[in-house]
Amino acid sequence: MSSIAEYSQIENKLRSGDRISRKEAEHLWLNASDDQLQVLANIVRDRFHEPNAATYLLMRIVNYTNVCVAKCDYCSFYRLPKAPDGYVRSKEWIFERIDELVAMGGDLFAFNGGFNPELKIDYYVDLFGSIRQRYQERIEFYAMTVVELLYIARVSRITVPETIKQLKEAGVRWVTGGGAEILADSFRLRHSPQKYTVAEYLDTQKLILEGGLKTTATMVIGFDETLDERLDHLESVRQFQDENLQHGGGLFSFLPWTYKPYNNELGGTEIGSHEYLRHLALCRIFFDNIKIIRTSVLTQNASALTGLRYGANDFDIPWEDEVTQKAGAVIEQNVDTVLGYAHNEGFTTTYRHVARAKAALTT
Repeated sequence: MSSIAEYSQIENKLRSGDRISRKEAEHLWLNASDDQLQVLANIVRDRFHEPNAATYLLMRIVNYTNVCVAKCDYCSFYRLPKAPDGYVRSKEWIFERIDELVAMGGDLFAFNGGFNPELKIDYYVDLFGSIRQRYQERIEFYAMTVVELLYIARVSRITVPETIKQLKEAGVRWVTGGGAEILADSFRLRHSPQKYTVAEYLDTQKLILEGGLKTTATMVIGFDETLDERLDHLESVRQFQDENLQHGGGLFSFLPWTYKPYNNELGGTEIGSHEYLRHLALCRIFFDNIKIIRTSVLTQNASALTGLRYGANDFDIPWEDEVTQKAGAVIEQNVDTVLGYAHNEGFTTTYRHVARAKAALTT
């Protein structure tokens, strides 16, 4: 079959509401033009969202510790235990960071640290319980990543369900899909062998949903991953969503971003925005069972908003993230500037208030 005929066949499937296969996704990546990918991505986007309209968040990633024993070779942030510049932030320091963003009108925070062997479950219960008690429903927060939760359970010598139970009782409602990077064991063995297998990651995420918390899906591209490894990731996430939609709607959103190759062991060359946008479109086309596809202002800056034309419907305006900043990310804190990028692409923007979710956890 010719490339034109195969593209037409895929377009007809999508217009009929059908799902594309992994093989068809590979064909699109290798053969479809940018314009064709945009057309197909927006066919799927329009099933879920109003055309030319996007939502956004003003958020801050709070890095409460930089001590981590995972030793991922692509990380520019971590410090090993007893390193002179290792830290664990105080609650007062964290409250100041929250207060600053609230004053700017933001209401979402993500906590990201690492595998710190000194921090057991009691530390997290106290921290997140204090945040929930102090701020009540005025803010919402992503407490940690999936891999951090798994590590906390193991270092605390309790089960993952018990860890989830204690966090939920402390006021936690969200755990992000961070730590996924590329969900292919071949990739993880090369670069993050202590960050758990794909099966361990997904099993933990399933328990998070079954425990009544919300979670998201993420992906990072631009290391040395192969196309097959990228497609492994997409297949794993779509299958996981198929199997877990009954648990609170499954994965809330999907966010791909790009690796920053500076100041770390792996190094490399940063991929361009063109490759990111094509990948973003392929994700939107492939994920017919995830409503929200997000584009990464944190790693793509103005180019991220072009991603709204490649199938994304939602984005962050990030206020801070030491992890990606140390790896070379440059953050634009001017809200009007970032919204202007979206408006220049022809999109209206509406703030998505996560903190109004409350107990129902719908945003």
